[in-house]
Amino acid sequence: MSDARTGKRFPLTLPITLKNRKSGKPRSATTSNVSGAGVFIQADAKLEIGSKIEFDIILPGKIVGTDCDVEVVCKGRVVRAEVDKGPNKKNTSKKNGIACVIDHYKFVRKP
Repeated sequence: MSDARTGKRFPLTLPITLKNRKSGKPRSATTSNVSGAGVFIQADAKLEIGSKIEFDIILPGKIVGTDCDVEVVCKGRVVRAEVDKGPNKKNTSKKNGIACVIDHYKFVRKP
């Protein structure tokens, strides 16, 4: 199986707000890695491949070299979903893995 990922991935664990365009209900989630083309998210949400989503990522100012945090407002779609089978010895929380392509993004500087 070939690796469909493109671009350099950065192992960033950042809190995000995830919104499924269908339900519109915001959920908290966490990034596992981020690239210029996409993001891998750990969430308690169960999203199907092809689902359109919106999510906001807050980049801390000290990571991006600014005096204030930067919000990245993203629109994309789910390209892969990994369903967690439940808690085990290594993983005490049930989180699903969601790989998303970023189709559109906008940077918003937080005061």
